[in-house]
Amino acid sequence: MTRIGFIGLGNMGGPMAANLARAGHTVQVFDLVSESLTRAIEAGCIAAGDAREAVSGCELVISMLPAGEHVRSLWLGESAGERGVAALPLGALVIDCSTIDVASARQVGAAAQARGIRFLDAPVSGGVAGAAAGTLTFIVGGEQADFEAAKPVLACMGQNLFHAGALGAGQIAKMCNNMLLAIHMAGTAEALALGVKEGPDPGVLSTIMGKSSGNNWSLERYNPWPGVMENVPASRNYQGGFMTRLMVKDLGLAMALAEHAHSAVPMGALARNLFNLHATKGQGARDFSSIAELYLDKTAPD
Repeated sequence: MTRIGFIGLGNMGGPMAANLARAGHTVQVFDLVSESLTRAIEAGCIAAGDAREAVSGCELVISMLPAGEHVRSLWLGESAGERGVAALPLGALVIDCSTIDVASARQVGAAAQARGIRFLDAPVSGGVAGAAAGTLTFIVGGEQADFEAAKPVLACMGQNLFHAGALGAGQIAKMCNNMLLAIHMAGTAEALALGVKEGPDPGVLSTIMGKSSGNNWSLERYNPWPGVMENVPASRNYQGGFMTRLMVKDLGLAMALAEHAHSAVPMGALARNLFNLHATKGQGARDFSSIAELYLDKTAPD
């Protein structure tokens, strides 16, 4: 088994680290939130006092952080000589599972490689439920050989492992995926709201569309209407899952990518505006499927 350093134990990182420990790996973890560390200890991980201690003695390290600034700070910040890539042994493998901008992924990866450290950008898809169940999709950018080396560890946390291409390609593919996710979630919620306002039961309507040409992942696996589907955020007052403000962040990354690529993304831009509007109505901390309430002029406290 492998000694793994894991930094970032939020809604996604916590279950991922727990699955690594459950698979028999020695997992040294760090997070700024003490409650997250407590849960990790209960799951069989070893708590570290800081990031440097978490990576000590590890030849493989995983980071799962909110944004590019956090990833750059961790690996390239002023104290990077103490806790960044310089703290790792030559040949160590860093797998950053954060969803961040392509430039940051490439900047950190280049700095790591300059010090003889292997680096992969490996954002995930599958949500909190997938993280807990160990069924995530990993979308990986970097060297093919490094991807092959990472696969046994990634397989402890996910079922679908894709090598998207060179460094940064994982982020690009993830942005495209999440832009499409936002578009079909907003469209699914809009269609359900239209039907419900005119009478059909949302469960019946979901079943009809699910067996027809309108079927999609948001309708079939993550239905946004309360009570239609068990074990999804919509049936828990939109608690847990993927927060609206994080979807807004990811759509912002997609828009920046589109600007860089000179690519027209009119539906992606509209989806960003819708989710941003929803967030400004106090919905930022609720699951992004709560966009359904935007069409009903219904809001709840953040």
